[in-house]
Amino acid sequence: MTELYAVILITLLAVISPGADFAIVTKNSYLYGKKTGLLTAVGISLGVLTHVTYTLFAIGFVMAYTPYILNFIKYIGAFYLVYIGYKTFTQAIILDQNSSQTLTPFSALKYGFFTNALNPKTTLFVISTYTQIVSPQTNEFLLIGYGLFMSFAHFIWFGILAIVFSTQNLRQKMIQKQKVINKIIGSILTVLGISLLFVSFK
Repeated sequence: MTELYAVILITLLAVISPGADFAIVTKNSYLYGKKTGLLTAVGISLGVLTHVTYTLFAIGFVMAYTPYILNFIKYIGAFYLVYIGYKTFTQAIILDQNSSQTLTPFSALKYGFFTNALNPKTTLFVISTYTQIVSPQTNEFLLIGYGLFMSFAHFIWFGILAIVFSTQNLRQKMIQKQKVINKIIGSILTVLGISLLFVSFK
């Protein structure tokens, strides 16, 4: 039970800590609406499952080569964050919430998935949870259950954010100030990406 509580607590803290996932859900929700925001949240939860899957199936390999794997993810993830940060910073203005400009369901899933799957913060969170918190004797079904909980917790949290930021009144206010908001979100994503690059090259 102590292990279970530890996994739940660490997961909740990891989920609510601000980062790239928060930024991309906020942007997609207020610009394109609740459905797009929720699909982005689904993409994020699928990204978490990716981390869980390779950790469970290759935990020995992952731990033996963790520095190399993390560095590779950092490089790719850093460039990806800089790219979507630039795209957000320079994104064309949507005049009102009834604009015909949309984001396809696949694109929403893609943004959420790659933002999380290439995020070394999530990599470290999942690997450290399974290697430092979870006992080697833990039943394999419980290990899978932990992974599903991590994914589900991400979906619930970011799903709530998607609903909040896509509510009519708040969305309208944010759309009216979208030029500033996009530049703020774009700057945050870009700074996160550049920071990862500096850390990776140390």
